[in-house]
Amino acid sequence: MRAAQPPVPRRQSAFAPDGTPIALGLAGYAKVLCSAVFVSGREPAEAFENSGFFLFPADERRRVTYDVDRRSQLVRMTHGAVTRTAKLYGDQGCIIHPQDHDGIFFTPVPVKTRLPDAASQPWPMGDAPPAEPAPSGIDRGRVGKAVDLAFSDPAALTAAFVVVYKGRIVGERYMAGITKDTQLESWSMGKSLTATLFALLVKDGVYKVNDPAPVPEWQKPGDPRAAIRNADLLHMSSGLRFIAGQDPDYTPDKGYPDHTLIYTGAIDAFKHSMTRPLQFPPNTEGRYRNSDPLMIGWLIKQAVIKRGEDYLTYPQRALFDRIGIRRQVLETDPYGNFLLSGYDYGTARNWARLGLLYLQDGMWQGHRVLPEGWATFVSTPAPAWKRPVYGGLFWVNGDGARPIPTTAYFANGAGGQRTIIIPTHDLVVVRMGHHKGDSAGMKTLDLALAELMTAVPAR
Repeated sequence: MRAAQPPVPRRQSAFAPDGTPIALGLAGYAKVLCSAVFVSGREPAEAFENSGFFLFPADERRRVTYDVDRRSQLVRMTHGAVTRTAKLYGDQGCIIHPQDHDGIFFTPVPVKTRLPDAASQPWPMGDAPPAEPAPSGIDRGRVGKAVDLAFSDPAALTAAFVVVYKGRIVGERYMAGITKDTQLESWSMGKSLTATLFALLVKDGVYKVNDPAPVPEWQKPGDPRAAIRNADLLHMSSGLRFIAGQDPDYTPDKGYPDHTLIYTGAIDAFKHSMTRPLQFPPNTEGRYRNSDPLMIGWLIKQAVIKRGEDYLTYPQRALFDRIGIRRQVLETDPYGNFLLSGYDYGTARNWARLGLLYLQDGMWQGHRVLPEGWATFVSTPAPAWKRPVYGGLFWVNGDGARPIPTTAYFANGAGGQRTIIIPTHDLVVVRMGHHKGDSAGMKTLDLALAELMTAVPAR
């Protein structure tokens, strides 16, 4: 008797993967609430109102309930008959559980810094005040006014604002309940962190920016993806078909966007990105899509593993310890891949340190950390973008949309997260806030930036 054949798995569409907006949205909402409570230390009711809501269909939010299990460090979120969960997994932060698996598919590891207590070292390697006198030549009153403006509208939900001039903190303030040590939702500022981690491997000679991306699945005869270069991924110009809600040609009939699925689907985000077909020839169309930074993340993972190093501790060891960052929570999908396209949490001072590294052209206290010219690469407008607004996993102010020089560039995250590098004025400005305040927060940020331009002289 012939053995029964296993059922052939149904092939998923690139446009409409399995899952519904309710089930997927609940998963993402639960994850963001889990991280807000267990990573950032926020109150559940406040975080439920102000963060994560945008991942769930707006007309159904009033029917969502949640339960925060502090003993298990787990959040359950329910809508009708559907419940999704996310749980804290130590230093890997909160991770969504797949619908059919109450857990994850890798072993979490602790991430420890080698640095001494931050209070024992002066800024920027620590948090103690530097012994040297503060830089002169700036209008301290106007800097103070800029900080006031950043917090001038309560609807902006500004959580943190830090101004660094010539390497020194000259302005700093936090929302009530937030401190310099609070790990705040950073969202797509993590894409700029991805570029930075990749830069370390470029400096080591592991990768070259203009080489074809060494993805074996793309190298088969006749596969047009073989033409995708590392530079195209860094420029968000790979051409991969990765449907995003912000696409100019997006319509709901295309289904649940891939761009959001990697946050809510509890899938292998690297594999999903890798298997997308080509939509545009590489380096011909700039599109803001999570596929490209995730593929850079995949390249980082392959290089680290090939060298026999631990992947999950690599950022702390290779970058953070070198620039005074003792803790930055980098979350993963259930398969242990960093979701640095948006699931990352850091303090405002951490982001100020990263901005300072770029302001100093990749140098840190006399040592070169990033390749020479890397800051120029990430801050130069990508050629395939129709407007000069995107560089190398950093946004650029080439269109003058912000009241700062067009040479300024910035890490940019949803909900109003910004780390702004202004080389002409020796400035780094970090603004972080809760997602619901995004629109009002960008207005107050522009007011603050305009004031800073009058307070700080150009070089």
